[in-house]
Amino acid sequence: MSIKIRGSVWLLAATALAVPGMVQARPTSREAALEARLQRLEAEMTQLRADLKSARDEQAVHADQAIAVRQTAEQAQAQALVATRTAEAAATKSDEATAKATALADAAPKQGFRSGNSNVVLSGYIKLLASSARYSGGDDPSNSLGRDLYLPQSIPVFNPASPTSPTRVTDFTAKQTRFWVDANTKLGSHALKAYIEFDFQAAPGTPQALGQGTQRTTNAYDLAMRRAFVQFDRWMFGQEFTNFSNPAVYPESTDYVGGVDGLIFVRQPMVRYSLPLDKGLTLHLAAENPETASATAGAAALIENGEDHAPDFTARLEYAGKFGFLDVAALGRQLRVDNARTGLAHISDSRVGWGISTTGKIFLNEKHTSDIRFQATYGEGIGRYLGLNFSPDTVLQANGQLGSVRNLALFGSGRFALNDQWRVNLIGSFQRVSYAGYLNRTTAGIAMYNRQAWSIAGNVFYSPVKNVDLGVEYRHGDRRLVNDLNGHVDRLDFAAKYSF
Repeated sequence: MSIKIRGSVWLLAATALAVPGMVQARPTSREAALEARLQRLEAEMTQLRADLKSARDEQAVHADQAIAVRQTAEQAQAQALVATRTAEAAATKSDEATAKATALADAAPKQGFRSGNSNVVLSGYIKLLASSARYSGGDDPSNSLGRDLYLPQSIPVFNPASPTSPTRVTDFTAKQTRFWVDANTKLGSHALKAYIEFDFQAAPGTPQALGQGTQRTTNAYDLAMRRAFVQFDRWMFGQEFTNFSNPAVYPESTDYVGGVDGLIFVRQPMVRYSLPLDKGLTLHLAAENPETASATAGAAALIENGEDHAPDFTARLEYAGKFGFLDVAALGRQLRVDNARTGLAHISDSRVGWGISTTGKIFLNEKHTSDIRFQATYGEGIGRYLGLNFSPDTVLQANGQLGSVRNLALFGSGRFALNDQWRVNLIGSFQRVSYAGYLNRTTAGIAMYNRQAWSIAGNVFYSPVKNVDLGVEYRHGDRRLVNDLNGHVDRLDFAAKYSF
């Protein structure tokens, strides 16, 4: 286009130079043609100017469009950046909300309810026990502890000098109903726990002596504390099962204990410290309430003396894992009798008691629904720890000195789950008491003292729904005295229990 414009300009210039000479001449046909050509050139020039203006206008429009496109792109980029930051902020808030929700979910009690900073759980069970027992050596008195549960020292023995006929008794009771309160508090890096447990079986004495109801009318029974303690980190203060044993070894039974003959069974106040040594390995040390249970020559009745000067000391090394647990325990104590009299009537003596024990539970399947449990104990002066005080800790002789009493106790049980609802338990228990050879074995001495007890039992439990257990158990138990008199009991139990 620029070449065409230049040609036109030169043509116009040449024409302008020639025009003055032609003005005065008469137009010829050539001049007329030139004039026509000039007019065409002017028209073309006008058209060229118009085209140039149009091209410039179009170029300006394109430039404006380019600027607009660039500005639009920049705005889109800025909006994208804002959207990204908004999304990131929303994601952060979402994460914070999720974290808060998770924290609240973790803080919410899975069981029980919250009271301040504590999670409190109320639990327990209601239990009905119906039993029918046959005693070979006579009758076990009504309302006695041996009618509510298997207690070897309460089995009547047959005495040929005053023979009695075998007896059969049937009892129903709900006094083994139990409940407990468990409170857990998190105090920074510290763990605080409180626990208290009650039932209606442990109250001492007869219902009439305590102002309770009778079997004839109301069957009311007093509430009795079983366990009550506070645990702060590794320290425990209060009443609990003795550290000399692990209560997890007790078998599943319709009975209150189940196989008590050869088991350590004591609950008492104590101070206990638990020291983790390694993965699964813990050392438990305790100072426990002392009490010497003595018997006087010629009388088998046990006496709580209350004259002890030092606590009973226990140590238990526990190794626990997926397999179950194994414990080794030791007991050291002082036995002391002092009648607080004066002169020749004053009797005061003491001796050392000691014991060792091993306890274990081994799981037989991955669900931990089947297992083997066992306990073996040996010692001197530990009678009150075994079989619900089957034998005395020591014997007070006529000369005022304390005689030695040794005990060997064995226990074993197997729990076998048939499926999720049915299971079978087999239980065996044994205790042998050895009295010092120098003790008088006549009726004026220890002839009527307990020497041996054993029992075997088998039961079947059925759980139709969660938290409901129905069980039937048969048990045969035998008791023998130092003078070789003996008696046995055959007991059939039915138990129904709802746990909550």
